[in-house]
Amino acid sequence: MRIIGLVLALGLACSAAELKRPKITGVAHIALYVSDMEKAREYYHGLLGFSEPYSLQNPDGSLSMTFFKVNDRQYIELFPEKKANTDRLNHISVETDDIEGMRNYLASKGVAVPEKVGIGRIKNKNFNVKDPDGNTIEFVQYEPDGWSMREKGKLQARGVSSHIMHVGVIVTALEPSMRFYRDLLGFQEFWRGSKDEKVLSWVNLRVPDGEDYIELMLYAQKPEETKRGSAHHLCLAVPDIKQALAVLETLPARKNYTRPLEIRTGINRRRQLNLFDPDGTRAELMETKTVDGHDPLWSKALAP
Repeated sequence: MRIIGLVLALGLACSAAELKRPKITGVAHIALYVSDMEKAREYYHGLLGFSEPYSLQNPDGSLSMTFFKVNDRQYIELFPEKKANTDRLNHISVETDDIEGMRNYLASKGVAVPEKVGIGRIKNKNFNVKDPDGNTIEFVQYEPDGWSMREKGKLQARGVSSHIMHVGVIVTALEPSMRFYRDLLGFQEFWRGSKDEKVLSWVNLRVPDGEDYIELMLYAQKPEETKRGSAHHLCLAVPDIKQALAVLETLPARKNYTRPLEIRTGINRRRQLNLFDPDGTRAELMETKTVDGHDPLWSKALAP
């Protein structure tokens, strides 16, 4: 009986010691490399209309990175490229309510994490991990004295959208990614689709404690680094795609944008319009409801 009691006690202790995953509340930002910062500014500010509230410099005074504000909790970060003709994606970021707890939770599950949580130059807490395909995933917790919260409520310009609905990353092996995003981080699959109805093309995974999502873009092999801009992308929500297009057509920067602006209806039955920055990274403008007036993505799980 003593042995049984000891086993039960040890089991209860192990259960109590198992760490609970903190909340993941949304997509915080996507960070991209650009080859020409002034051309990128003309696109992200001049065409998409996002304000640039702050930037960071290197010790020699050159630009280290800059920030374009979509809303109080979502940004697009731009970095000068380190090398020409390489992948434009630097990292994607998700927000958590307990950064220390998240680092400890991931460490307890065998994920390679830094020894301690860092404090970024804009004073938010953060750390990075790698997903199974080597994509860098940043976890961030906004601090009351951080620059993000300093700018809360301040929109110097009205962008074409006020919400990053999702970010897309390339995945070459689905099951390891599902174990990472779904099983470990708690993301919830709600839809998967195909371009030709034969080969699965993408899987959408919603953050466990919000409505933003990550779109896993499936490839048997990664495209060449200069051809990843359509897959590594961001999606900007708009209530009316025709109104969004009408706004774009009136902007001075429109004259320098040479790609066609075409409204299409996606497989998910939402109207959308694709834009591409000077380095080919796609921004997908997408309506929040289907052409039928429904919003099925959050009402039920559509995954098989």
